[in-house]
Amino acid sequence: MPASERAIELLTAAAEAAHDKKADNVLAFDVSEQLAITDAFLVASASNDRQVRAIVDAIEEKLRVDFDAKPVRREGAREGRWVLLDYLEIVIHVQHDEERAFYSLERLWRDCPVIPLPAADGSVPTPGAGAGASGSASASAE
Repeated sequence: MPASERAIELLTAAAEAAHDKKADNVLAFDVSEQLAITDAFLVASASNDRQVRAIVDAIEEKLRVDFDAKPVRREGAREGRWVLLDYLEIVIHVQHDEERAFYSLERLWRDCPVIPLPAADGSVPTPGAGAGASGSASASAE
């Protein structure tokens, strides 16, 4: 069963908030077939700890205001290197560029379908265009 409509709505809003704070390489994966605990992952990165925290704050505010959604778990915010926000339907990873390169979550989840997200300019990729303007999961994973 693919990711729920609500999960896609949350992912899209979170991606928009991340883009507003200049997040890099924002990707979403439908992990619903591999994991029973969540429908999808959103992964984004930033070049410094302060930007990681700003992206996380923007995502939390957008989801709280627009969807009345609050994370059930928030980890790593103090260090600002890899912050995990767990909203049950989705899990958001905002990583410092170094952690993103080292842990390469997109390589770990490369067999999962990529969920198209709006690009930083607000355009939406066409179906079948991979990860869209935000980057290609297969290109990043290889």
